Amino acid sequence: MKILIIGGTGMIGGHAATHLAAEGHDVTLAARKAPAPTTPMAHFKLLIGDYTQGDFSEAQLAPFDAILFAAGNDIRHLPRGTDQNEFWDKMQIDGVPNFIAKARDAGVKGVVQLGSYYHQVMPNLIDTNPYVRARHLADEKARALATKDFNVCTLNPPSIVGVTPGIPSPRYEKLMAYARGELPNAPLFAPPGGTNYMSVLSLCEAISGALQRGESGKAYLVGDENMTFQQYFQSLCDAVGNPHRIEIRDQEHPLLPDAFIVPGRGVILAYEPDAPETALLGYRRNDVQRAIREVFDIASANAKPAAA
Repeated sequence: MKILIIGGTGMIGGHAATHLAAEGHDVTLAARKAPAPTTPMAHFKLLIGDYTQGDFSEAQLAPFDAILFAAGNDIRHLPRGTDQNEFWDKMQIDGVPNFIAKARDAGVKGVVQLGSYYHQVMPNLIDTNPYVRARHLADEKARALATKDFNVCTLNPPSIVGVTPGIPSPRYEKLMAYARGELPNAPLFAPPGGTNYMSVLSLCEAISGALQRGESGKAYLVGDENMTFQQYFQSLCDAVGNPHRIEIRDQEHPLLPDAFIVPGRGVILAYEPDAPETALLGYRRNDVQRAIREVFDIASANAKPAAA
């Protein structure tokens, strides 16, 4: 297939590009700017543009058999001082379905949209959290565009463990330093609660399955391992060889602030992906611990050398 990846220079989009190309697909990336030359994404064909600005024309989209939409912003991307309702309208509620409608009108045969798991696992958050509401509406409005000739489905994944090779990884470098106990004034502990985690490799396998076998109009809840935050931070310590045992403290965490815990501190967001759907999409399970070790290895290799 000729596949266009919107958000193709991001962490998930970049991994998906490499994975799909290895399967023999003809992959083109679309992004607001060119990828860093040190990354695997630098070797792919590229379209420059911003889906929220209507930059991609029907003529540009028409050559593709399928599109992976991997550009949706999440809670971490909300700029300070921004009107969040306006932001989510632009990035999710209107921006995503408007782009997918253009792909349909261009004659593209199918779109897989990457969403988020919150509205499928905890629908009560739709009415109380603007971000979850935005993901929910983008998901529903996108799938409503499906026709017999235009296959649209959504993958709603959990927290993804992965990193981009070839560029510094400040998030994981900081997590490694924290797990080693090297951050001053940042004691090792975990807040109460937890969530589901999934490796970027598992997600890429699910993306490939959805592009080839996804049911039109379907929203797939994908995921892998349920972990408490205590278990997650313990895994980080284990990965760097720190024997410290993580305790739970009911207070805001320096690397996992309450603003990033969408269901609220103390809530455990756990679920088991549907087994037939997992088999249909063809993605691996029990891959999170391997992925944590891998991202720490890659983050170490990506780290900029210290200034002389």
